[in-house]
Formats: sequence, structure tokens, C-alpha cells
Amino acid sequence: MSYELTGKIKLIQDEQQFNSGFRKREIVVTVEDGKYSQDILLEFLQDKIALLDSFSPGQEVTVSFNIRGREYNGRYFNNLAAWKITAAGAAAEAPNTGASAWPEAQATTTAASGSANAFNSAMSNTIDDDEPPF
Repeated sequence: MSYELTGKIKLIQDEQQFNSGFRKREIVVTVEDGKYSQDILLEFLQDKIALLDSFSPGQEVTVSFNIRGREYNGRYFNNLAAWKITAAGAAAEAPNTGASAWPEAQATTTAASGSANAFNSAMSNTIDDDEPPF
């Protein structure tokens, strides 16, 4: 499960190293949620720790993360394991390089005609017959 949140970095903690070789670094991101703001703790694990090097408290960021859960001695715990962090709005400000998930002809044909036949025709060039259409 992948999720995303946008907020302001409140705290970046020091890296923690454990005897097993496991490493993590935690940050707290404040998210405005109606009347009350929420302080969300996220973990960057192992090689993802380096992603935090260019960030500091006070910066607006967007963080992508997965929810992890486990049971230990009859108690249940959740962690938010972050795997991507960007300055808020960085994706919107990035210049368009022309690269797209859709081939250009396909996107143009689909947008211009709006018909199902044009879409199916464009898709027939990119999908193998033995693969599902989704």
C-alpha cells in the first residue's frame, strides 16, 4: 500500500544504527488537517536515509510511504516506511521533458477524437494479444 502526504518538516532525528546492521532515521512532518494540525512520524530505512540529506526543518515536502504492521507479544504496531521525499510542488514545477506514460500518438489520438474506437485502435499498437487490457 502506497500513500502520500504533504506538510512541513518539524523534526529530523539522527540516524539510529542497531547491532543487526539495521539503520533508520525518523522525521516528523506537520500536516494541516482542519482545525488541528497532525504531527506524523515517518521512518526512512537503510539506503533511503540518504534521501533526507538535502532537507531541513521548516521545509514543505511531499513524502511517499508504505504502511507496515506487525504483531509482537499480542500487541500490534504500525510504521510509516517512507521511500521518497520531494520539496512540495517540485513535481508540478518540473519542466515537461516530453516523456509520458502514454505514447504521444496514442495520447493525441485519444484526446482529439474522444471515441472508443480511436482509443482501441491506438491501444492495439502497444498491447500484446496475450496480455490483459488493464
